[in-house]
Amino acid sequence: MSHSICILGGGFGGLYTALALSKLDWGDEQPEIVLVDQRDRFIFAPLLYELVTGELQTWEIAPPYQELLANTGVRFHQSGVEQIDLGAQQVSLTDGEQLSYDRLVLALGGETPLDMAPGVAEYAIPFRALEDAYRLQERLRLLEASDADKIRVAVVGGGYSGVEVACKVAERLGDRGRIRIIELADKILQNSPEFNQKAAHKALSDKDIWVDYETTVTEVAAAAISLSYKGKIDTIPVDIVLWTVGSKVSPALDALDLPRNQRQQFTIETTLQVAEHPHIFALGDLADGLDAAGKTVPPTAQSALQQADYAAWNIWASLTDRPLLPFRYQHLGEMMTLGSDNATLAGLGIKLDGNLAHIARRLTYLYRMPTLDHQIRVGLNWATQPIQALLTSASGNKSA
Repeated sequence: MSHSICILGGGFGGLYTALALSKLDWGDEQPEIVLVDQRDRFIFAPLLYELVTGELQTWEIAPPYQELLANTGVRFHQSGVEQIDLGAQQVSLTDGEQLSYDRLVLALGGETPLDMAPGVAEYAIPFRALEDAYRLQERLRLLEASDADKIRVAVVGGGYSGVEVACKVAERLGDRGRIRIIELADKILQNSPEFNQKAAHKALSDKDIWVDYETTVTEVAAAAISLSYKGKIDTIPVDIVLWTVGSKVSPALDALDLPRNQRQQFTIETTLQVAEHPHIFALGDLADGLDAAGKTVPPTAQSALQQADYAAWNIWASLTDRPLLPFRYQHLGEMMTLGSDNATLAGLGIKLDGNLAHIARRLTYLYRMPTLDHQIRVGLNWATQPIQALLTSASGNKSA
């Protein structure tokens, strides 16, 4: 009798677990592997910023699941999660489908909370999903087409996401842009290497991006944002508010009676199994636990990528009576984009910034894309872009 493995969430944790499971040797006991996600495309989130400036196209960073899972034996089911019955080991989906499982993988990732101040849900734009990037693009397009002298953008949060999207928007808008970052702490990128902090400060200064430190948002309106600094509230006009702070576990899992921490993340063992529930695995943003060396695993894409290989192996091991492996996290460094042709990279004894870091970042992410076929398609496109640009330029000059 074949086993059933149900994976909820098609981000780095879920998709890469599914792909790793499909490559293991199951012998004659090939299990049914079902990947569930409410969207039809995987999002390579670290490259989402490049959509803002048009450096990359949707197909490059958001390939369809059906394309990625072709010929893998993994079945993709597009739907949301309605309910999980732990006793019956069954998942009810929002489209009415019922999935039974022998092993369950929780990898739905996090969501950006939009209830942190009045007006955020109505007027601010988060920056986590493809739809967010499209919404920002459209808003920018309308403002660029208007007769507005200046386009004012407030980015809430001075972490990686806030700094990266601020740089991209500033580069796109050029002299018309008035960009400011609103940060609760007294510095940006407070948990990042000093090298990355310095590179980011220089990029923000070069692009005339203002940073409001030790500042909180008290309200967001249709064309204004209210900020609190040392007890004084100031309301300033704004055209776009981007919200990049906070993360919460998907509400679809709220009813699950499983061990959690104060942030509602699921408590996991070093084997990535949920505490006291060995047939359930959790990884990525919604999981909280230590690795084999006792280190806290950060809720990043890098962590989810590494956890996926271990989750797949341990699911296979648990179904084939083999010993499970404790997860060992390797911090491989931190990268961020600071505009087109500019990035910073710090890790494994390497420190790069500028164009060289931009090239290293692109190549690293190309290597980490989910399938060899997609890597080849994207790599060829990137390699031929300079030639295409040269031919276009030559054609234009000839016409003139």
